[in-house]
Amino acid sequence: MVTLSTPLSHNSLSSPELSTKRHGCPLHQPMYLSESPVLLLELRTVACGFLAVCTVATASPVIAANQRLPPLSTEPNRCERAFVGNTIGQENGVYDKPLDLRFCNYTNEKLNLKGKSIAAALMSDARFDGADMSEAVMSKAYAVGASFKGTDFSNAVLDRVDFRKANLQGAIFKNTVLSGSTFDNAQLEDAVFEDTIIGYIDIQKLCTNTSISAEGRVELGCR
Repeated sequence: MVTLSTPLSHNSLSSPELSTKRHGCPLHQPMYLSESPVLLLELRTVACGFLAVCTVATASPVIAANQRLPPLSTEPNRCERAFVGNTIGQENGVYDKPLDLRFCNYTNEKLNLKGKSIAAALMSDARFDGADMSEAVMSKAYAVGASFKGTDFSNAVLDRVDFRKANLQGAIFKNTVLSGSTFDNAQLEDAVFEDTIIGYIDIQKLCTNTSISAEGRVELGCR
């Protein structure tokens, strides 16, 4: 909230204080009448404008992310691009062309995804069931609602991946980097977290997912 830290006065006049509130925009700092009421009104309007900007800037990041998703790519071979992956940027999610894998089907793909860099890929509603994605780099990927049942993520880098509502039943996260990733409402039954690399705060968040099996909770150190 924007406040005015200095009382307003054109010639340091000691006029009565004003407690102002205009269209829901309070100015908590005392203000003083000046010789120019128009100036006072303008300043109050500017303050309200700043408050509006602050409100927009602090909007839900989830909503903002959804609004930024581009239309589905019409490129004929867009799903095959995962077999090449990103050639630049990698862990920072930088790419020369968006990698749109939404709704693609890679079920039981054992050869072409292993060790690939698919950082910042759009993967929502895609299927990777039974795929070998070991040693892959998937930083900052958007995998909301995707299916990874039995997917092997061993030794992969999955930092800051959005796995909300994803199906990760039986997924293998052995020696996998999971720092900063989101698993809200994800299905994690029988997922393996052996030697997973993940921060303490991220573990606390992950452990709130009640679908994690007893063995998985032990591997994560859930309390």
